[in-house]
Amino acid sequence: MTKQVLFIAFHFPPIQGSSGVHRSLAFTKYLPACGWQPTVLTVHPRAYESVREENLRLLPPTLRVERAFALDANRHLAIAGRYPDFLALPDKWQSWIVGGVLRGLALCRELKPAAIVSTYPIASAHVIGYALRRLTGIPWLADFRDPMLQNDFPHGAAVRRAFGWVERRVFAHADAVTVTTDGARRFYGDRYGAAATRKTTVIPNGFDPEMFPAPPGPAVPPPAGRPVKLLHSGLLYQDDRNPDPFFAAIAASKRDGALDAGRLQVTLRASGNDDDYRARTVRLGIDDIVHLEPPRPYQEALQEMLDSDGLLIFQSSGVNKQIPAKLYEYLYARRPILGLTDPDGDTGRLLAELGIDMLTRLEDEAAIRAMLPAFIDQIRAGTVRLPPAAAVEKLSRRSGTEELARLLDDFAA
Repeated sequence: MTKQVLFIAFHFPPIQGSSGVHRSLAFTKYLPACGWQPTVLTVHPRAYESVREENLRLLPPTLRVERAFALDANRHLAIAGRYPDFLALPDKWQSWIVGGVLRGLALCRELKPAAIVSTYPIASAHVIGYALRRLTGIPWLADFRDPMLQNDFPHGAAVRRAFGWVERRVFAHADAVTVTTDGARRFYGDRYGAAATRKTTVIPNGFDPEMFPAPPGPAVPPPAGRPVKLLHSGLLYQDDRNPDPFFAAIAASKRDGALDAGRLQVTLRASGNDDDYRARTVRLGIDDIVHLEPPRPYQEALQEMLDSDGLLIFQSSGVNKQIPAKLYEYLYARRPILGLTDPDGDTGRLLAELGIDMLTRLEDEAAIRAMLPAFIDQIRAGTVRLPPAAAVEKLSRRSGTEELARLLDDFAA
């Protein structure tokens, strides 16, 4: 018999520009095959900073999506660009909580779900999950993905107190917790003890092969005379994925004659800081090599991965307990990967476990300068090590959904 699950997720189509949407979307797409019928509780599209109506085509045709009242405090409640701090605790979509709880209660009465799932990185989703757990007694699974309250995130004392309050309620009242990395599981075990470790399960972000416009073909070296094309797809945060050492390494290599625009072309797609990074590349004289390009629809972005000669991961040592969601799509694309990340972090360890040896710390300009020409040479020679296909397949979002269903089955039992 198919069981009902209420799935609370802020990020959901038609939102544009967030990789977080694809984890929730995959769960709701594959859960029916595992014996669970999801109903999604999300926000009115006005709450999103950017939407793309065509993203609605990504929704499974039988999926029910309920949208609760929600406003963005920064865009809808500010006067002259300012608003009271309490309107953004625990996040600037706090207005979703009341509407989400009321709509969630109505759905619980109607559907009688066997489980509730809420998913971060929008903290108010967990507040709704907590409230529904206390009001209905229905088992609750909290999907954390990355750690919530960290040493340097979020900023601001009031927001940090709010995040701490939410996090403590999750570990006190959620029946199960999921995270995306082993480091995050250890992090919460150290903070909340053995009980937190026992209730926490790792479900990687993964990839969805059905979202790719075509299956990946073999990596083919670029033809003679054409520059090697490298791609980074997605946000480059100033703190956690700062490309400055990468820029500096290219600039130094260009001055030495080791690199030029005829040998290398780099695309940074949808960085989120295009104007700032473009100014830096102009100042360094590498704007003929490094190009900042705007966002494009998700499947076009996946096709660009397949069309590239190599793929770039930027991840500072400050976020060693996280793995970028795009990395799993990179792995499925079967293209050479240059990992600018701490080898001792979760991202670096995953790459190393899969046999990818082009790894160096993002902060190490000298090491990047030495590794980049070698990476280009290996791409041209077709000698870059790629991970085994069987190992990559285990990281699919379908496999992750099966693990989620097993946790929900424990609730139902």
